[in-house]
Amino acid sequence: MRPRSKLPALLLGSALIASVLGVGTVATAAGPGGAPAAASAGAHTGHTMAVSTQASGDDPDGDGYIPAVPPVTGVVPSTATPPPAYHHEFQAGCSVTHTAPDDPIVYPGQFGKSHDHTFMGNTSTDAASTTGSLYGGTTTCKAPADASAYWMPSLYKGDQKILPVGPQVIYYKAGVTDYRSVRPFPKGLRFVVGNPMQTEQQFRAHKGFVEGWECGDSFFNTDIPASCPSRPDVQLNLRMQAPSCWNGLHLDTPDHQSHMAYPVVKPGTNDNMCPASHPVALPMIEFKMAWPVNGDMSQVRLASGRGYSFHYDFFNAWEERTLKALVDHCINGGLQCDTRGFDLYRPERGTVLNADHRLP
Repeated sequence: MRPRSKLPALLLGSALIASVLGVGTVATAAGPGGAPAAASAGAHTGHTMAVSTQASGDDPDGDGYIPAVPPVTGVVPSTATPPPAYHHEFQAGCSVTHTAPDDPIVYPGQFGKSHDHTFMGNTSTDAASTTGSLYGGTTTCKAPADASAYWMPSLYKGDQKILPVGPQVIYYKAGVTDYRSVRPFPKGLRFVVGNPMQTEQQFRAHKGFVEGWECGDSFFNTDIPASCPSRPDVQLNLRMQAPSCWNGLHLDTPDHQSHMAYPVVKPGTNDNMCPASHPVALPMIEFKMAWPVNGDMSQVRLASGRGYSFHYDFFNAWEERTLKALVDHCINGGLQCDTRGFDLYRPERGTVLNADHRLP
């Protein structure tokens, strides 16, 4: 029997599960064998769909629990104060690969079931993706070792799909004060950040909220601004941070969130640490997305609904040695690294990857 410890019963209720990730519309796309998937042309306001309990390659019994093998146990959240370091991060620059109404986390094996998503990183990501199919695959990330899948709801202006251009900034950083305690993601870990059903107030209060929607000199918007300066240098931007504390037991859970948690404040200090229920400190992913759209924004929306329905997904398929080298050097080492693991302000510390973004 699969372990289910430390998961509040409420999180397993169908009402919450249904509210987490079943919203949106489905754009026309090819399903298995090239057959057209179900379509909802021109409608992007979203509708509720039941969350899948379908079995997949990573979840043979379809119960939503994917155990970590082996589990990480015996970890105590670090309360140590490390040497001062303002930065402890590196970047993954990943370009858009394709769009499709698929979601291999929420609707595994069900082509066309989701609202439309914009995918980055692994070029093969679709409804049938598993750890095995992604691992070692072709990627648009600068580091060939990063075959992970990253995706978010597609953005539209009217009926025109607007795609980010060029590599997008995805930070891997320390979410806890003791940056030395951060360890690499386990192979196959996946989660969803945010909730397409969230209200505007819930989006603003979300622990991953950074600066909201921004363009030009407009910041901290909970919805997409009605207008932005019509200049070549202005794009629509959004930053959002993921939870970075793991329970050590599951690579996924039925709500795709409860195996992860955000850091908490250490009592009596301003330090951040992992909660006892999720003691394993992992990198904190931060999406920093930019869409080439400005001017009149009244017709700009997400496939999942209003701007505050923004959420994103991460499915780890890094080659283990490369990810560990970057985490060790940049995060544990207290550096501000680029995509090669080089800190411009600390050149004497060297780099991790060669000019081809590979381990030497």
